Amino acid sequence: MVDTLASPYIHAADADTFNALVLDNSQQGPVLVNFWSKKAGPCLRQYPILDKLIHHYNGKVLLVNVDTEQEVAVTKDYGIASVPTLKLFRHGQAAVTLHGYQSEEELIKLLDRFVTRESDLALAQAIRRYSEGKAEDALALIAEAIVADPVNPRLPLAMAKLLKHQERYHDALVLLKALPAEILKNTEIASFRDRLTFYVEADFSHDLTALLQQQTLQPHDNSIKQQLVAHYVITQQYDLALAQLATIMEQQPGFNANYAQQAMLRVFNIIGREHPLVARYRDYLKRYSH
Repeated sequence: MVDTLASPYIHAADADTFNALVLDNSQQGPVLVNFWSKKAGPCLRQYPILDKLIHHYNGKVLLVNVDTEQEVAVTKDYGIASVPTLKLFRHGQAAVTLHGYQSEEELIKLLDRFVTRESDLALAQAIRRYSEGKAEDALALIAEAIVADPVNPRLPLAMAKLLKHQERYHDALVLLKALPAEILKNTEIASFRDRLTFYVEADFSHDLTALLQQQTLQPHDNSIKQQLVAHYVITQQYDLALAQLATIMEQQPGFNANYAQQAMLRVFNIIGREHPLVARYRDYLKRYSH
């Protein structure tokens, strides 16, 4: 590996510095983590490509190298089973994981999804318009930007968030579901899409108190539990949502075309597969999925 001190865009992380270098920096922009070993030939062939691309992007993305032989704790924490493994972090989470040697073309395709693009300037202008009360102008600007740059995932995500802010939940969900499969792989978009499904399913004419009263009177009515699940997800009470879904599976596994199993997967996607609640409830999916 080259001397990482020679570049402001390339760093080496250990257990003490990983959070600052990767998680904190990923709040500002994309951070590509290269899990490598000097004993693995593919890692040595991969690095010159990484070095070239990181400097090509000129600070729009950081590269952080983790020596898996030296940094055993970090390697274990992120479940690295083989090298090279690349993880792209954004907003404190691993958005994409790539296993094995990656070509320059494949890496450009990945990084272009996350680095700042010209269309982001139009997005910034649209957000300003929206904050000034010009909602339709803002949405029109983003729509134009999407046509000009259809591979920038930040554009449809921003439009969906603005539609959600206007309580146009169905429109926002339709927008995200219509995106190309490649963009739907974006972790943030997939998570927001799954969150929107609960807004669409929710009956906002009933508040939590009314729903709980109905459940007391009709404890076996799973449609009430479905509404409670929507309420709990919207208010980020994921433990209560998952408990309701587990009860539905126990009482009526096939309820509403296996709603509980599908909804539990959506909750897992929203909270992230590393969340302790996922480990607690994963067995329900194994037990009640067909």
